[in-house]
Amino acid sequence: MIPAQNSPTGEGAPPRFRLLSALSYCAPLLVNGIVLPFFPVWLAGHSFSDHEIGAILAVPMVVRVLVAPVVAMIADRMKERADVLLWSGGLSLLTAVALYWTTTFWPVFIVFTLQGATFAPYVPVVESIVISGVRRWGLDYGSMRVWGSIAFIVSTLVGGQFINRWGGGMVLEVMAFGFIMTVVMAIFCPRIGPTRRRGQPIDLPAATGSGLREPHLLLLLIGVAIQQSSHAVLNAFSSIYWHHLGFSGTEVGLLWSAGVASEVTVFFLSKRLSRRFDAWTLIRFGCAISVCRWILFPMNTGFAGFFLLQCFHGFTYAFVHTGVQRRIVATVQETQESSAQGAYFFYVGMAMALMTLASGYLYASLGVVSYYVMAVVAFTGLGLVISAYYLQPQSAASGGKTREAA
Repeated sequence: MIPAQNSPTGEGAPPRFRLLSALSYCAPLLVNGIVLPFFPVWLAGHSFSDHEIGAILAVPMVVRVLVAPVVAMIADRMKERADVLLWSGGLSLLTAVALYWTTTFWPVFIVFTLQGATFAPYVPVVESIVISGVRRWGLDYGSMRVWGSIAFIVSTLVGGQFINRWGGGMVLEVMAFGFIMTVVMAIFCPRIGPTRRRGQPIDLPAATGSGLREPHLLLLLIGVAIQQSSHAVLNAFSSIYWHHLGFSGTEVGLLWSAGVASEVTVFFLSKRLSRRFDAWTLIRFGCAISVCRWILFPMNTGFAGFFLLQCFHGFTYAFVHTGVQRRIVATVQETQESSAQGAYFFYVGMAMALMTLASGYLYASLGVVSYYVMAVVAFTGLGLVISAYYLQPQSAASGGKTREAA
């Protein structure tokens, strides 16, 4: 999925690097598997309005994207990037415990915003460590990242069962358990030292251009951020919508799991996909499918229809995400790895935050028709991605080729 070559020095990956990296993805996605589908339901159960739900979900995203790049740059300069994870997981656990004593708007808003800040660097730093392994030892990114998606599925299915049996209050218990696991995995996360400096051997051919300042990379990240933000109405209100249609907690969990299962399929097929399609093709195709997905979503086709639409998530998220990761590897040096991941997280997170805030107003006034607005948003992102493709340097002498395979 992300191209890599064996290290020219002949050194091998540390023992259990693949296993511990996979588990490091599992921990934060256990949390996301509960928060993303069911925290809005918990909020609705406490009689928060659509506008309040949108604000509670959106503002922490803004805080998250402001914090993540700063912490990522600090991590790039630390002796061990994994040390950041212990602080992130521990402080986030405290915020999860604090939610037990908050049931009104402002206390929930403040605590959940703090959680957004403390949890912000966790996934970007894990991504940074794993991508360093890909660069140095020729490891397969998809074979490690896939286990995070599997953890999300398990968390969503188990969470749906718990909510069916014991009610929405179980969201906080499962969330707290997930944060405990982030602390545990922060202890065992691979420690591979600082990022390698320019001039030290890495597994990939030297990245071309000026890295994060490459105009085509910046435009690509912005276009992808806009396309990814079109998931805002889905993330914030689909569970509530499905509950209103009469779907049980288990069925809602299955619908969310179908989306992530499609991600898993993409990650398992990563090597085949990388041989057949370049990164730009994956990104463009995923953006185009997202336009079709949101056009079809307002049509109530029953559980089976929504299940099929959720399977499109492998295209609208996984294709795009993995394509971007390949472009980052091809464009930036390893010394900028955490910074690049932080920038990617920043653009996507900020766009998602603004769109989530808007989604509260859209859903309150338009209902499921809001998905048509998301189709327009996705189409805008697709246009910027296509523009970024043609903005690449046109010749080897100027830093690259327009039609490259990376």
